[in-house]
Amino acid sequence: MNNGILLALLAYATYSWSDAAIKALGGGLTIFEIGFFQTAIAAACIFFAKPPHERWRHFWRMSRPWAVQARAVSGLLSGVLSVLAFTTIPLADTYALVFLAPLLVTILSMVVLKEQVGPWRWFAVVAGFCGVMLVVRPGFRVLEYGHLAALTLAFLGAATMVLMRSLSNREQQTTMLGFVILYIIVFNGVMMAFTSARLPTLPETGILLIAGVFSATGHIFLLRATRFAQANQLAPTQYTQIMWAVVLGAMIFDETPDLWSIVGLAIIAASGLLTVVRERIRLGTVRWNPFYRNRI
Repeated sequence: MNNGILLALLAYATYSWSDAAIKALGGGLTIFEIGFFQTAIAAACIFFAKPPHERWRHFWRMSRPWAVQARAVSGLLSGVLSVLAFTTIPLADTYALVFLAPLLVTILSMVVLKEQVGPWRWFAVVAGFCGVMLVVRPGFRVLEYGHLAALTLAFLGAATMVLMRSLSNREQQTTMLGFVILYIIVFNGVMMAFTSARLPTLPETGILLIAGVFSATGHIFLLRATRFAQANQLAPTQYTQIMWAVVLGAMIFDETPDLWSIVGLAIIAASGLLTVVRERIRLGTVRWNPFYRNRI
């Protein structure tokens, strides 16, 4: 197997374990505590994984400051909403909604970037929404705040991907990531002062370490993967997180999806892969990068 694909598969596996750790902390710590400690731990690990030609002390230098700040705000909101989603609803439901993001990019690309959207890409968007309806089944299942958080997270992820298209060739990676880290830590730190925050217990500290280290490891794996494989080879690997959602949900949280949910998840994955293939045919490559994941 191509080393890049293997690294990407490992990246999304570790991301999934990080998300499962966040879910395990639900009910014990506030979402702001989880966000603060998980980001701080991940940032300490990512600090050593910058591109060799960049310096963290220069992260504040920007070519397009408003776009960079918009990306940072999107990352901050995504961080808060992702913790809320993962701690309140099943993993499969969260991923089903979050994976609408690549499909929503199709719509935003047409509206914002004035790109032409063909019938196959529209078919993928409609199929993806149908898949989500099969998983979530509004009207047949109780919907919680976590479902709204995950849906909003998908929109933020789509907006971020569109932003990244305009920033990727003009801003340093340390700039884009540095401001996201700064915003998340400062916001959650302030919110902790106004909520019933407390120091994590020893078991909670261990789970926070798993969440932070695994999140950073996933980020580093993705950066390394881009050195061995082209973007259009790596993009489909992100859909393995749907498999991990089913496996981890069943193993750890007793969340066994029914047949309709499994069919819905398969449709979501297939529609996302169709979008990737159509982008590859249209552009010769997929405009994908390791910052796709809109949170640390």
